[in-house]
Amino acid sequence: MLLPSTLRRLLALTNNSKALLPLRTLATVKEETIKEKYDIIIAGGGMVGCTLACALGKNSVMSNLKILLLEGSPNQTYQLKPEYSNRVVALNQNTKSLMNSLKIWRHIEKARLQPVRYMQVWDACSDALISFSSSDILDDDIAYIVENDLLLHAVNTELASTEIENLKIVYGAKISDYQLSKSDNKTATENIVKMSNGDVYACELLIGADGANSAVRKAMGVQYLSWNYDQMGVVATLHLAEETENTTAWQRWLPTGPVALLPLDNSRSSLVWSVWQDEAKRLLKLSDEEFVDAVNDALWKQYPRSKGVEACVSWMSSCLRKAGLPDGAVRQLPPSVRHITAGSRAAFPLGFGHSVRYIAPGVALVGDAAHRVHPLAGQGVNLGFGDVKDLTDLLADAIYTGYEITHHSWLEKYESSRQRHNVPTQIAVDALHRLYTVDLPPIVLARSLGLQLTNALHPLKKMIMSHATT
Repeated sequence: MLLPSTLRRLLALTNNSKALLPLRTLATVKEETIKEKYDIIIAGGGMVGCTLACALGKNSVMSNLKILLLEGSPNQTYQLKPEYSNRVVALNQNTKSLMNSLKIWRHIEKARLQPVRYMQVWDACSDALISFSSSDILDDDIAYIVENDLLLHAVNTELASTEIENLKIVYGAKISDYQLSKSDNKTATENIVKMSNGDVYACELLIGADGANSAVRKAMGVQYLSWNYDQMGVVATLHLAEETENTTAWQRWLPTGPVALLPLDNSRSSLVWSVWQDEAKRLLKLSDEEFVDAVNDALWKQYPRSKGVEACVSWMSSCLRKAGLPDGAVRQLPPSVRHITAGSRAAFPLGFGHSVRYIAPGVALVGDAAHRVHPLAGQGVNLGFGDVKDLTDLLADAIYTGYEITHHSWLEKYESSRQRHNVPTQIAVDALHRLYTVDLPPIVLARSLGLQLTNALHPLKKMIMSHATT
């Protein structure tokens, strides 16, 4: 479980609105060395950065602003391949609404996506489970599984097909350093972005969308609370033993971490398996046949169980039945895996990160630059897209009411609105990770009874899903 001291520290740092360290700056940049000035510069053009550029560029209130997107990767031609990529995201309804408003979703639908209409999560150390169905909890699908590179291609396609005259994109951009404004008054020095090729840009508002190792965040000098989980997420594209209407997301909590199958089409699913680092290295070295056996074991293997825990879980099920509530006895059986796509196995490190401040004078952070979470709940990229929507709306409101885009009150509104949503989500996800990587009988009992009760109480499940989709 999340240690109380860690929780207190995170909340204290988050609530400390003045917790800023001195800004790191370059030597003064002379006016004549600046190549071009912009109102907004976005550093980082991944899924979140590119979507933010599209949202700002399409907003009619900001049509007179000059916007620059600096993307470190080259502008590559995308080709939809028959086989799925091994890196996917689960997009919630709010993200879909954002993508629809920007006309990006049509490009995703034209290519491919898979809806999630049912979700089942269960404990390997007991019979406790929780299930979610789109038919009785939401008015629409629970989520949509989309490949990372396809999503980025859809955003770039909309950027290229739309006449956004106030947006410029520089691909292959390598940023060497920043000089940040020290004040938010009218005489403040502009933010300076220095490129490795010698070009220098200036802007009123600098937005860091440059990932978990954000150079913009480091230049801000803000406190960053982070830790590694000593785990890796093993990913692969799996071919199922039987072809079905594959719209279910499966997640089983093993003592080593969760193993999840996310639907891709009627015969394929994407694997996300959280394991300790040594185990991840072992899994990557297995033959394809041995790896398939390991995945099937993770989904089906019977783990040792405590008789005391079994008795209490059975008693709770009986009480729920007598009360006319779901007892979790009705469950679907997970699929078996036949083989994996050759070369689709990979692993990435898992960690937690939270920037105490999302803003500084003339600077704002979005996406992984501001927050990083364990992938067990599929919330990481959705939190980033939530940042995009709120920041775009608040900047537009600031301009509409006659304020500068760097006005501190509007940036503080962005920080407050996002931290009120992001921090509880991060704490909950971290707590779940810690709770389910312990197999002590008292802990197993507590989480099993909690899971049973949550599954039985429909309003509580609906509240959880409502938070997860906003």
